[in-house]
Amino acid sequence: MKNLFYCSVIIILIAACSSEPHYVINGKIDGADSVTFLLQKRAAGKIVNLDSAIAYKGSFKMKGGAVTYPEMVLLVAKNTRMRTSFYLENSEITITGNLDSLYNAKITGSKTQDEYTGFINSNKPLQEKYSKLYEEYQMAQQSGDTAKVSQLEKEAAAIEKEMTTIQKDFVKNNPSSFAGPAILQGVSYEMEGTEIESYINAMDTAVANTEIARNLKERAEKMKSVAVGQKAPDFTLNDPEGNPVSLYSKVGSKILLVDFWAAWCGPCRRENPNVVKVYKEFNKKGFDVFGVSLDQKKEDWVKAISDDKLTWTHVSDLEYWNNAAAKLYAVNSIPANFLLDENGVIIGRNLREDELYNKVKEILAK
Repeated sequence: MKNLFYCSVIIILIAACSSEPHYVINGKIDGADSVTFLLQKRAAGKIVNLDSAIAYKGSFKMKGGAVTYPEMVLLVAKNTRMRTSFYLENSEITITGNLDSLYNAKITGSKTQDEYTGFINSNKPLQEKYSKLYEEYQMAQQSGDTAKVSQLEKEAAAIEKEMTTIQKDFVKNNPSSFAGPAILQGVSYEMEGTEIESYINAMDTAVANTEIARNLKERAEKMKSVAVGQKAPDFTLNDPEGNPVSLYSKVGSKILLVDFWAAWCGPCRRENPNVVKVYKEFNKKGFDVFGVSLDQKKEDWVKAISDDKLTWTHVSDLEYWNNAAAKLYAVNSIPANFLLDENGVIIGRNLREDELYNKVKEILAK
């Protein structure tokens, strides 16, 4: 009787342990006999291995402890470029597909992955339309058809706007979805800090506490500090000769454009002639530019300044995306710019082409 009691206790304990939250991944990948699969995630800019398993006749199984919250992970066939991504959570997840097209594997058993897949499918018609448009755009560029290029750019901008709306609508309509923060991150570069913050505040508490959401909220705070109407924070970086130059040593002209760019940035180089045009026309009337480069190699930076005829003050710490000024101004994509008045107050952001020209002309005409 005593032994029976002990056996009963052990069975209860085993049942209790097996009911603890955990994940199980069942893989069925054709063409993957004896292939090692790695379960990985990106953390702090690095790839971290979470688990591994060797497939037998294409089948493998991974089982791990509790996941704090659903997050995007990678399933990688070791020593190959084959991989697929999905949301890992505390459930039994099945991955079926072919090794040669692992990126297209079918994922079932993850609620968050189902939500994300639904979002991707809702965007597919626009993505396909955008891809076709891009092919036409490349052909028009190669043939030198500038009128066609201009027309296609406008059509592309309209599609981008539609896709952005779909992304924002998903986040707004699915406050409990752990896919929301990543989708919001994808459109956050074109949003103001207050708008980003409003979306995060509307999320369920658990979702708002994910790493992506917390990082977005921190970025939103920084963005609010460099919004139009705020006093621009000062910083000091070296010019190409190694001399330290502070932002506020240049503030005082009627208008100062703080221009974030890089030699390796194609859109920046295409925008540079527009900035040069504004500078040439309005420099003697009180317009100046303070260039901040996100380059890594000094020789590339200096050559681009010369090639593009950028005859204003330039600074950089040659730290790429770790550029101190870019971090201070929450710059996550370039080209980016901030227009300051004579007191260092931000009066415009990300003004390009005719928008920059017209804004400068309007202010200097007063």
